[in-house]
Order: sequence, then structure tokens, then C-alpha cells
Amino acid sequence: MATTRDVIRALQRHGVADNDTAGDVLTRLHEVVHVTPTVNFFLEDAQELDKVLNIFIRVNSGGAVLSYSDLLLSVATAQWVERDARESIHRLVDELNGIGQGFAFSKDLVLKTGLVLLGKGDIRFKVDNFDRDTMTNLEKQWADIESALRLGVALLADFGFSGVTLTANSAVIPLAYYLHRRGLGDNYRTSDAFRDDRAAIRRWLQRSLMKSGVWGSGLDRLLTGLRATLEKEGGQGWPTEAIEREMARQGKSLRFEPTEIEDLLDLKYGSKRLFPMLAMLYPGVDTRDQFHEDHIFPRSILRSRAKLRAAGLSEDALPLIEDCADRAANLQLLRGPENISKQAAPGRLAPEALRVGRRARELVAGVRRHRPA
Repeated sequence: MATTRDVIRALQRHGVADNDTAGDVLTRLHEVVHVTPTVNFFLEDAQELDKVLNIFIRVNSGGAVLSYSDLLLSVATAQWVERDARESIHRLVDELNGIGQGFAFSKDLVLKTGLVLLGKGDIRFKVDNFDRDTMTNLEKQWADIESALRLGVALLADFGFSGVTLTANSAVIPLAYYLHRRGLGDNYRTSDAFRDDRAAIRRWLQRSLMKSGVWGSGLDRLLTGLRATLEKEGGQGWPTEAIEREMARQGKSLRFEPTEIEDLLDLKYGSKRLFPMLAMLYPGVDTRDQFHEDHIFPRSILRSRAKLRAAGLSEDALPLIEDCADRAANLQLLRGPENISKQAAPGRLAPEALRVGRRARELVAGVRRHRPA
């Protein structure tokens, strides 16, 4: 490390040793950087705990990472009496993520669901919304909240959703609120008395998850509006029309424009938005059982120009067929055992592969023709 003497020598080499001002400034700079112990700080006059937590998160970014919800959970832990809040919430998250084919829910979602089910007017993640009264009520109603979330996630699994296909974890919150509001139990999943109700929820979920932007910005406002609608009109059944009116009022209509349909037709294998569309197109597949998103015509053939030529296809048809191989027109839902036993039929490939390509092109062209000017 350079010493003060080194600084003076540097001044002499550069011909500024006789300049008292320059010497004083550089010497002082050297002392501040290398000699004088200095702590940088600023005084925060505001007393809001939310600001304190945000400052702590930024300052602590170099240590063990703590999220805002981690700190809110600490607030809850300090105020629960009969239960260990941290253990209860983490255990519930693990249970939810182990349902069906597995999910990827977080403690944030559990805390948000708690605020919604408790009827809090403001459901934002703010310390003020996790006050002693709220935490006391959350602890008192914890068993019911746990049950509603478990049943809601089990329904999602029955509908075929998992961490791989569920594009928005928050979609389970209004479902949990509805089940909680009606006091429904596990028989709701299988009873014939609720068949139409389950079908209505499933269609709504599929459409809301296919639609872009529904579960993105403005989520707290959306959840609050859906809760109010379900509270008012969800006492006897899932109020699809009322819910869609509220969503449309918030600019989240579930009406699909031609351009959006074209976008759906353009989805490729592996897209999370693909599953709800395929589930609507193949309602006969029991999604409670093992199922696969499968290529109708084998990808290994449709993406091989040598095999396509051997099947008698013209060069002009090859680019279209390759492009359609992984798109919605060549995908289906299939029961797992059927997919495993299904064999490719190269002898029928030429006419049928061309038909798939033509059909995909016709669908897109039809949508374009009916697009509003």
C-alpha cells in the first residue's frame, strides 16, 4: 500500500510539489482512502418498518439471501402462540409441492393466500398487513386455510396441471378462496353432484392460463376483485359469467382475438401454455391418470429430410412439414400407456404429413381472414 511519502514523491515527479492546493487535496484523498477508518452511512428519517426491511435486504445482499417474505415470515413467527409459523408454512409448502406430478409453490403464495382468505382489504406484501390481529386470525384459521389450499392444489392435479404445465401459481388462490367460502371437502373432487361445477372451474382455469397477461401485472387488484365476486355470487356454484365480467372490467378479458388464436396455434412443444389448450381439444383424456403431450406424427421422421424424401414428399413440402413438426397442429394429449406402445407408421406418412401441414396452414389462414380490419 502506498504511503504518504510515496504520494509526495509522485507529486515531485509530476512537477506539482510546490502547489500547496494540489498537495493538500491528494494527501487528504490518500488518507481518506488508505489511512482513516471510514463508515459510509445515510440517515433514514422515515420510521416505516417496510423501508427498514427493504434497506436490510439491500445491505444483506452479500450475505445469506433473505427475501421480503422471509422477513414477513419472521414477523408472523414472533406473533403466533400455539403453532410455529415457520415450521407450519414450510411444511405446507412441501406438502403442496408433493401433490400429483409435483408443483413449485412458495411460501409467498401461502402467505398471500392467507391474506385473501382472511378477507384483508389490502393484500399487498407490507408489514402493516401482517399486524398482530392479522397474525392471530391467521393462526386461528390456519387449519381451514391449509385444507382449502390442499384441496385446490389437488384439483389442479386432477385437471392435469403440475409445476411443468401451470403457468401461474397464483391461479390457485381464487380457487382456494371459493372452496373455503363454500366449506367444501375432499369429496368435491369426485362427487357427481359437483361434476358441472368442476367442469366450469376447469374451463375457466384453462382459458385464463392460455391467455397472456391475466396473472401478471395488477395481480393484487385481480385477486381482490375475484374474491369480491366469489363472495357475492359464489355461494351455490362457480359463477363463471360474473367472474369474467369482473376480469373484463379490469382489462383481463378471456375473449380471444384472432391474433391470439393464431399465437396459440403457433405454440411449440414444451410451451407451458400448450397444455391447457390441448386439454380443451382432447377432453376425453383422463388427466388424473398418466398422460403425455405427444406428437401425432413422429418428430424423428418429420424433422428428417432424408426420411421425408424417402416417403415420396416433394422438396417444396419439406420446409412446411419441418416447421409444423413441433407445433400445435401435430400435438395431442395421449394416455401414457398408449404413447409408450404407439409405433410410427412410415408407410402412411406421406399423405398424412402433408395433410397436417395443409391443415395447420388452413387454420392460420382462416384466422387471418376473420381478423378484424
